[in-house]
Amino acid sequence: MSVSYKKLWRLLRNRGMKKRDLEEKANVSHYVVNKLNHGRTVTTETLEKICVTLGCTPNDIMEILPDEEDEK
Repeated sequence: MSVSYKKLWRLLRNRGMKKRDLEEKANVSHYVVNKLNHGRTVTTETLEKICVTLGCTPNDIMEILPDEEDEK
């Protein structure tokens, strides 16, 4: 399975925010935002900071995608 953060980027766009704004407001590093951008693993603490900052839930910023093998 893989994780997609397309919902997060869409939410930021809708709010007129840039990734840099997220870094500053949620107090997360550029490295962490880069990991999100590439669908890599981040801590639940990071997800919590983002959700608290944006006033949303994890379901609003991410989705779990099945692998092609899982669909067969």
